[in-house]
Amino acid sequence: MATKDQPKPLMPHATATWLVDHTGLSFEQIAAFCGLHILEVQAMADDLAGSKYTGRDPVHAGELTLEEIEKGQEDPEYALKMHKAPVEVTRTKGPRYTPVSKRQDKPDGIAWILRNHPEVSDAQISKLIGTTRNTIGAIRERSHWNIQNIQPKDPVTLGLCSQRELDAVVAKAAKRAGLVEEVESTGEETRSEKDKLIEELRAEREANAKAAAQAAQEAEAEAWLAAKREAEESGAPIEPSEAFPEPAPEAQTAGETPPVDVPAEEGEEAE
Repeated sequence: MATKDQPKPLMPHATATWLVDHTGLSFEQIAAFCGLHILEVQAMADDLAGSKYTGRDPVHAGELTLEEIEKGQEDPEYALKMHKAPVEVTRTKGPRYTPVSKRQDKPDGIAWILRNHPEVSDAQISKLIGTTRNTIGAIRERSHWNIQNIQPKDPVTLGLCSQRELDAVVAKAAKRAGLVEEVESTGEETRSEKDKLIEELRAEREANAKAAAQAAQEAEAEAWLAAKREAEESGAPIEPSEAFPEPAPEAQTAGETPPVDVPAEEGEEAE
């Protein structure tokens, strides 16, 4: 029966009490419109509710119209529709609200922050705990009227703020205090890491080039020795240039030169 996602009255119980006393709507209709359980509405009608509520007129508040109430009274299955949703009450900007029972603990929380986190500014403390700069200055200078009874205590333990809020304020203050040093040290670390990476890549490239040149020389030497053995077995002479060709110009520039003693050795055998 209830319309999905329909806003509820600003004071559901008081509105339900008025509808029970002044209309012929069913309990189901009232419960659906006010967002209550049907047993709650029935307890209000039977005067069995634990709390007594003063009725609130939804017609005067603009949440219902008389025509809508008449439709609901004529059809018990009709779902009442909100005429004008109540305006949500939002807190305006201003100092942080602290319950009266905890206001006496503010000086203790301020003293704790001043002692353990001196980098936090007065404006941050004032916004975090909901106090004035004069009070913060008096506690810092120990000129507060109740300075003898002030004992530094964690504001989170006192319930003046949450741990997440305190950590955020401390981190922001620490970052602001060491911002220049942090940027300089970060730049130096990045530069040194970049140089190390370039040196490592350069050394790796040189090692790969040397390994490739050595592998090529070993392959050419093995090929020449194999050709030499075949020639000795068949009795046919073999030219050194056929079995061990001259290196390419790129190999010569890279330092890949064939061993000079191999052709000379074959020449001695040929003589």
